[in-house]
Parts: sequence; structure tokens; C-alpha cells
Amino acid sequence: MSSDFLRPFIGYRNGQLMVEDVSVNDLARAHGTPLFIYAKAAMLQALATYQRGFAGRDAQICYAMKANSSLAILQTFVRAGCGLDIVSGGELDRALAAGCEPHKIIFSGVGKTRAEMRRALDAGIGCFNVESRAELEVLDEVARSMGQRAPVSVRVNPDVDAKTHPYISTGLKGNKFGIAHQDAVETYLFAASCKGLRVVGIDCHIGSQITEMAPYLDAMDRVLDLVTAIEAAGVPIQHIDFGGGLGIDYQGDTPPAADTLWAALLAKLDARGFGQRKLMIEPGRSLVGNAGVCITEVLYLKPGEQKNFLIVDAAMNDLPRPAMYQAHHGIVPVLPRDGATTTWDVVGPVCESGDWIGRDRELNVAQGDLLAVLSAGAYCMSMASNYNTRGRAAEVLVDGAQAMLIRERESVADQLRLERAL
Repeated sequence: MSSDFLRPFIGYRNGQLMVEDVSVNDLARAHGTPLFIYAKAAMLQALATYQRGFAGRDAQICYAMKANSSLAILQTFVRAGCGLDIVSGGELDRALAAGCEPHKIIFSGVGKTRAEMRRALDAGIGCFNVESRAELEVLDEVARSMGQRAPVSVRVNPDVDAKTHPYISTGLKGNKFGIAHQDAVETYLFAASCKGLRVVGIDCHIGSQITEMAPYLDAMDRVLDLVTAIEAAGVPIQHIDFGGGLGIDYQGDTPPAADTLWAALLAKLDARGFGQRKLMIEPGRSLVGNAGVCITEVLYLKPGEQKNFLIVDAAMNDLPRPAMYQAHHGIVPVLPRDGATTTWDVVGPVCESGDWIGRDRELNVAQGDLLAVLSAGAYCMSMASNYNTRGRAAEVLVDGAQAMLIRERESVADQLRLERAL
């Protein structure tokens, strides 16, 4: 890559956008648009920063697969040594299909069903991250009915502001996640008394797209205070799970590098005497977000008195983050043109005013041009829908000069297959 890169392993060379050593234009012409393209090297580079940060420690990195659960993405991380963090029975099946060893699977989420619990116990997963007293009671009942003891970690809510979007903040009193900090010791004593449960750890996750170090340090202090109190009450804690949530650069954001963040966290851990404790973390977005782009074709240019609209074939069902979170994604041409730019609102074809990809973007484009929506590796394909009976996009994984189609474009026939006409 030239020094004029947009993202690691995604940048311009010889007048066109490249993902690693493959032409984005060629991939779009071969597979159509909208099209998601991922750089394998970018994912592994992001993972390596965590692996460096944990060198010499007893630590397990579990990729939070809700960020992007495409099978080939999961296999990439599993083969690199990761476990997986799941939040549903469907994700459990995907994790197993990707070859993840069951003991490296952590089951998070506030609404696990009895059927999901039984399936996970049958599979022999490593830990349930439990989020309420009621869930502990049900899991205890299910495990005893199967003659098992479920390994559990209670997710505690430290009431720490992650300073992120309200929809992806999870560590405050008003959020639905976790056990209140003041109820943690009592909850652990209850869990330890349940014959179908085996307490193995403590869990904390304060949010997503966090770009500052202070919330992590604050949360760690509160969790370590709890570990001290819980163990003083007679319940040993084998591992400490600090969740994920580290942000990426969407619009000049400057989150700390993973190894820098963990150097600071581990220093605090050591200073407080917990340096030899087993650690678990669950990064998602920070591993895949900047490794992906979504390629879309310009359908129409629609100048107006107040706004100029650039209508593309990708929509809110492909890229839901702008509609859901008012999120910013960089948008760049695949084949840049010389000349003056115009200010455009980049919008999709779905019949909703909320169907926009980017507002007030300076672009020099013509009908039929291809655009790349950057930082599209996380929470795009995994949140995609069939709204307006739109098929989900195709996906390609690039490894050096090789490109592999990892998901075929969804057809209307695929969508109708499970439906029954009158």
C-alpha cells in the first residue's frame, strides 16, 4: 500500500481503491453491489494488538461474534486462537460450525431461554455470563434437571459512564444489563448455594465504541473491589472478565490501541494484587470494524434547492448504523475523479426518510460510479435485514492477492423459501 492509505490494508494504488492486493472495482464488477469486502490481514493485525497486550498472561480473547458473525470471519479468529462470545442459541450453532472449542465459548445476554441453556450445557461451553437473579434460578433448575452444574460468571453493573452513544452504553444504573453493584455479593452467595451452578468468574461490560481509557480504569477498580468483597464472603473467583467495547476510528476518533489500553489495565491489576488471575475479554468491533468496506453503485444524482441527493443501491437494511445511531461512516470513490466536488446527502432506495448513509459529503461522482463505505466490518452485515424484500449483500474475504466469496447474494427465492402462501 502507498502511504496514502484510508484504513490498514485498504487504500489507493495506481488510481483505484484496493483491499490488500485486490482491486475493489474488479470485485464489484464480478460480484455486484452492494458488496461487503473484508481484509483478513486487517483483522489479524487488530487481533495481534490484543495478543501483544496479553503476552505472558493467563488470558483468553473471545471474539464478540455479534459484531460480524459470518462463518469465514469466525473461522479466521478461531484459527488464530480466539474463543467466541455468543448471545443466542443461533450464535452457539454458528460458533460450533466455525470449529470453536466449546470450552472457549462464553454465553452472554439478558434473555437466555431454557432451550438455549440446555443446548449450551449439552455442548459443554466454558461459561454463562448471567445477568439477573431470575436467570440464575432458571439456569440452576435446568442444569439440575440434566444432572449438571453450569459454570457461571455474574455480570455486574459498575455504574460507570462509558461516554458513548446511549444505545450502546451498558454499564449505567439505567441500562438493562447486569446485576447492580450493591447487590453483587448477595447474588454471588445465592449462586454459590445453588446445586446446579458452579461459580467460576465475574463479568463486566460497560458499553461499545469507547474511545477513552478512563471508563475502563474506573470499571476495573469497581470490579476488583467486588472481587475482594465476594471472596471475603467465601466465594472464590477464578477468572475476571472485562468485556470489550473498545472503539475504532469512524470519523477521526482516537481510541487507545488495545495493547496500550491493556498495559494500563494490567498495571492496575498488578498493583492491586490480581496480576496472576485468569483474564477474559470479548472484543468485537475493534477486531472487524475497520477491516470491512461496503461497495455501492451510484444510481441517480438528484440536485435540489436545499439538498443534493446522491441515491445509491446500498440502504439502511445493508448499513443500519446511520439510521439507528446517527453513525458516521467515511464514503470514498472506488475510482477517484479529478475536478470539483459537490456536497451530497448519500441515501439509499428504501422507502424511509431514515434511509441515509452519509450527510453533507463532498464528492465528485457520476451515475454508475462505485463508492466505498468505510469501517463497515462491524454491526452492518450482522444487523442486515430484508426490509422492502431486499436480499442481503454478498460478502468477499481478501487474503493478500486472493479473494474468496464467503456469502452469496441473497435472492427473493431464498427469502420466500420458508413462507407459505394461502
